[in-house]
Amino acid sequence: MGTVNSGIARLAALHTDSVLEHADTPGIDLPAAEQAVRDLLLALGRDVREPGLRETPRRVAAAFGELLTHEPVSLTTFPNDSAYDELVVVREIPFHSLCMHHLLPFHGVAHVAYLPGERIIGLSKLARVVELFARELQLQERLTMQVATCLQEHLRPKGVGVVIEAEHMCMSLRGVQKAGTRTTTSALLGLLRDDARTRQEFLSLVTA
Repeated sequence: MGTVNSGIARLAALHTDSVLEHADTPGIDLPAAEQAVRDLLLALGRDVREPGLRETPRRVAAAFGELLTHEPVSLTTFPNDSAYDELVVVREIPFHSLCMHHLLPFHGVAHVAYLPGERIIGLSKLARVVELFARELQLQERLTMQVATCLQEHLRPKGVGVVIEAEHMCMSLRGVQKAGTRTTTSALLGLLRDDARTRQEFLSLVTA
């Protein structure tokens, strides 16, 4: 029994799991959303009895439900047995989100890096964290900080860096109507903020 218990303890030390989800996000009421879309179309002077619009409220409600629904993310970390102490960078993680000001999409890529401490994380998990926070009504600035803060809290590395580049349809399709304009935001924590050499290395890697 002692051997079994020691084996279990050793396996537990090899990896830890943190399951992430937005506990404060209410469920999506699809019938209510469908009615709201129907009311919006009527308010915009559209005849929802037209053949092409009859199913539009249902389709739009389902589309928004899909865009705002995410799967929980299991952040599995492992001991940094090799004492790796250089940057780990995943570049150009594609994402799409919805602007909370206009309910129009913004999309682009995220560059995510961390400087390992005692533990490391699977590379795919970095992309999953971006996806988790992107599937919300968002601001790019907030999305950038949420990804960085989440990794800092759950992985406890020596530093985290996140750079997001995105095109916003609220700028491309309305307002100034400048298609192709991209917005860049960054969040630097720990040594990636405080150590000039590490910060410059990260920025040079993601802007190369």
